[in-house]
Amino acid sequence: MALIECIGVRKRFKTGVVAIHNLDLSIDKGEFVFIIGSTGCGKSTLVNMLYRKERPTAGKIYIGGLDVSKLRNNKVYKLRRKIGVVFQDYKLLSRLNVYENVAFTLEVLGLPKDEIHTKVLKVLELVGLKGRAKNYPHELSGGEQQRVAIARSIVNGPRILICDEPTGNLDPKTSDEIMEVLEEINRLGTTIIMVTHDIDIVRKLNKRTIQLDNGRILKDYAKGTYSNESSKNS
Repeated sequence: MALIECIGVRKRFKTGVVAIHNLDLSIDKGEFVFIIGSTGCGKSTLVNMLYRKERPTAGKIYIGGLDVSKLRNNKVYKLRRKIGVVFQDYKLLSRLNVYENVAFTLEVLGLPKDEIHTKVLKVLELVGLKGRAKNYPHELSGGEQQRVAIARSIVNGPRILICDEPTGNLDPKTSDEIMEVLEEINRLGTTIIMVTHDIDIVRKLNKRTIQLDNGRILKDYAKGTYSNESSKNS
């Protein structure tokens, strides 16, 4: 079985809006997948269901063989330990410095201080911020704050990293730097699913790309094919 499997997934909100229509999707371990589409096409709804911020109205979602759609609310924390999430707006704690923001995730889990220290320094080095451990969020650039957010999301070694518009607030150069960090994380074995409006990034990296339209998969581009196929249709 794939690492992520969506079978006949449908999401209807209380307002009556159907955001996802009978969607089937399979993502293997170690993949890097872009999810694209116009505003309101269902991108965020789909990823919200993957980490159980939202429940599907119908269908099944399996993460590592676990039926997420049937997971009880008091068991959701077990799923979220396997999934890291990065948002557009960083969501850092302003009163904590870089080290403390990243360590907080592990402190909640009750890990020993020595283990926390080792893991935090390791991920800060990975995202290029080891020398900024004592700085506070307001002392960092937007790109540096996003690096902290990424470090925090992967410090516990999740199998999956979901990125919802992680470069949305960044300039092109900084966006490229963030993407280099994400590619390195992917090379180390983490499966990455990234929602984005930045088609330049999608074309440049040319990963597997899923295009949504009105809650349905319009096109599933295999890795290495998006740039060629999209240029034909432009």
